[in-house]
Amino acid sequence: MRYVKIVDNIANGITRDGTPDLGDGYQGTNNLEQADAILVRASSLHEMEFPASLRCIARSGAGFNNIPLERCAKEGIVVFNAPGANSNAVKELVVGQIMLNSRNTRGGEQWVLDHAQDADVAKGAEKAKKAFVGHEAIGRKVGVVGTGAVGSKVANALVALGMEVHGYDPYISVQHAYELSHRVIRDADLNEMCKGCDYLTLHVPSKEDTLQMIGAEQLNLLNPGAMLINYARDTIVNEADVAAALESGQLGLYITDFANPEVMKMKNVIVTPHMGACTREAEENCAHMAIASMKDYLNHGIIRNSVNYSDCDMGPCTCTGRVAFLHANVPSMISQITNELASRNVNIARMMSVPANEHAYTLVDIDNELDQETVDALRAIPNIYRVRIVVPADGLDGGLGTATN
Repeated sequence: MRYVKIVDNIANGITRDGTPDLGDGYQGTNNLEQADAILVRASSLHEMEFPASLRCIARSGAGFNNIPLERCAKEGIVVFNAPGANSNAVKELVVGQIMLNSRNTRGGEQWVLDHAQDADVAKGAEKAKKAFVGHEAIGRKVGVVGTGAVGSKVANALVALGMEVHGYDPYISVQHAYELSHRVIRDADLNEMCKGCDYLTLHVPSKEDTLQMIGAEQLNLLNPGAMLINYARDTIVNEADVAAALESGQLGLYITDFANPEVMKMKNVIVTPHMGACTREAEENCAHMAIASMKDYLNHGIIRNSVNYSDCDMGPCTCTGRVAFLHANVPSMISQITNELASRNVNIARMMSVPANEHAYTLVDIDNELDQETVDALRAIPNIYRVRIVVPADGLDGGLGTATN
C-alpha cells in the first residue's frame, strides 16, 4: 500500500466529498511521515520539512511557485504539475474577454446598472448606446506570445473566428507545433510580431527568460489603443510600462488575472481573481493528470510532466528489477553507477539517463536481484541524492534515501 498526503482539497467536484480517487493500492493519509507522495493545489510547501519516505509531489495545476523545486530536487523528490489540463478553461475566458471587450460591453453594462431606477431607462439606453461603440475583432491582428498547451488553443480559436493570428514561441514543442493551425503565422522575433497588433495575449510560464518580457518597447509597437491580455503570470509584464501605456492611450485596455496594488491603480484595467482555470472540468482534469503522473513514477519510475527533473520513460519493467538514481548532473556519475553494479556481477539490461540543469535522473533495468549491501554501496556514491528500487528485488523496499546518502 502506498500512502498519499492530500494537503488541500485538490479535487473539488470529482467525488461527492471532494476526495480524489487514488485507485487500488493507494490510500490517503494525514500522517506526513507515512506519506510516499503529496497531492497539493494551492497551499505553500516552502516551509514544510519533507520526510525521507517522500518520493514525489504532484501539483494539481500548471503553476508550481508554491513548491520549493530546488530543495526537492536535491532531496530526490520529483515534482509534477498538470500542464495543459486547464488549457480549455483559460482559452474560453481569453477568447471571451477579447470578444466582449472589443465592444465595450462592460461599459454598457455599467451604464444600465447606474440607471436601473430610471423609469425611462429604455429610452435613455437608445441614446446612450452610441457612447459604447466598439469594433469587430474579425480581420484584426492578434499576437499570441507562447503557443504551448494554452496558447495553441487560443490561437486556433481566434483563427476560426476570422482574426489574423500571429504566434511567437522559440521553444514550441513538436506536439504543440502539430496542434497549431497552419493558418497561424509563426514569427521568429517577438518585436516583429508585436508590430501593428490590435491585441496581444500572453501564454508563457514565469521563468528567468520571460520576466518582464513585455515592456515599453513591445507596447509601443502595438497599434494605438491595443488590448493586452495576461492570463499567464503578472511577472511577464513590466507593470510600470503597462501603466504608462494605459495613461498615454497607447494601450487601450489591460486585462489581467492577477490582482496586486500596482495593477489596481491603473486606468482602463480589468482584473479577474486568478480564475482562468476555475471550472469544474479544469479542476477535475488537473487532479486526474497529477495523480496519473504520481502513480507512473511510484509504480514504474516513469517521469512525465516534472518541473524539476526531465521526462524519462522506459515503459513498464520487464526485467528482474528496476533501480532509479536521482543525482547531481556532474561528470562520471554514470560510470560510477555502472562500475559499482558491474563489480557486483549485476547485469544492466536497459538504461536511460536524462539531465535537468544541475540535476539528473538515471533509470536502470537489471537482470539480477540486489542485496542490501549493493544498495548501500550505490547510495554511498558521492552526489547521489536518492536511490529508489522501483521494482523490488529480493524483497527490498526501495524508495527510501536522503540527500545525504
